[in-house]
Amino acid sequence: MQKDQLFTRRRMLLAGVAALGAAGTAGVVLAQGGEETAGTAAAPVAGPQARQALKPSAFRLQPLTGDGPPRAAPRRLKVRKEPIMRVSTSGRHMVLTFDDGPNPAYTPHILDTLAKHDVRAMFFVCGECVVQNKELLARMADEGHVVGNHTWTHPLLTELNRREIRSEMESTSDAIEDAYGERPQWFRAPYGAWNRAAFQLGAEMGMEPMAWTVDTTDWMEPGTRTIIDRVEGGAAPGVVVLSHDAGGDRSQTVRAIREWLPYLIDSGYRLTVPRRRV
Repeated sequence: MQKDQLFTRRRMLLAGVAALGAAGTAGVVLAQGGEETAGTAAAPVAGPQARQALKPSAFRLQPLTGDGPPRAAPRRLKVRKEPIMRVSTSGRHMVLTFDDGPNPAYTPHILDTLAKHDVRAMFFVCGECVVQNKELLARMADEGHVVGNHTWTHPLLTELNRREIRSEMESTSDAIEDAYGERPQWFRAPYGAWNRAAFQLGAEMGMEPMAWTVDTTDWMEPGTRTIIDRVEGGAAPGVVVLSHDAGGDRSQTVRAIREWLPYLIDSGYRLTVPRRRV
């Protein structure tokens, strides 16, 4: 399938499953501080504005070679029934996430803006894009960003069988490890369309399911001002913001983040990433 056809299909599917994604994530609000509950994830760690001094390269692990030790089995997690859509926080913390990339036309500009403001984010990447842009995954690792699994071809998981879902997820984790230096610990279902198999397989592969709280709707290309207003209007402690760095023309996203990111920082928000498990 050609990429322009794939993007058109994604747009149609997004319109059809938006309600499904909202229903699937409704009510999964993480506790504010304190101990984790059945619906919570590990507390976030502050972004570079407050993190301990650490060279960027220290975030990256070298990929295993063919002559290296065998890959360790991923830590099995408890199977969730709903994805995480907020982070547990007792302060003004938010998480920025970008889906569908990497894309050489847009991702570098977003990374430049994040670097300018010393902010880390999460990138949920598609395997078919990773293999063509490994250098961008390497840069994400070097700059301390968290990379998550967004499947290989961005399919609607509810239309696939268990074997097909596993293939989409495993092949993407393999590609991420090859380019990023470690296997992903987070997973996001395309279109926000989750099913039981995705939750089970993600847990088997050591990945937590993450959704979002605020959708910028940049996938609709609504205009730079609309994207800015959605982020600034939706800002609140614990919020997870959904944007895209691929899957279509993301020039509006690139322009918008240059305005709403400094606004969030000036408003006292700390942009965080989830704490890594050890």
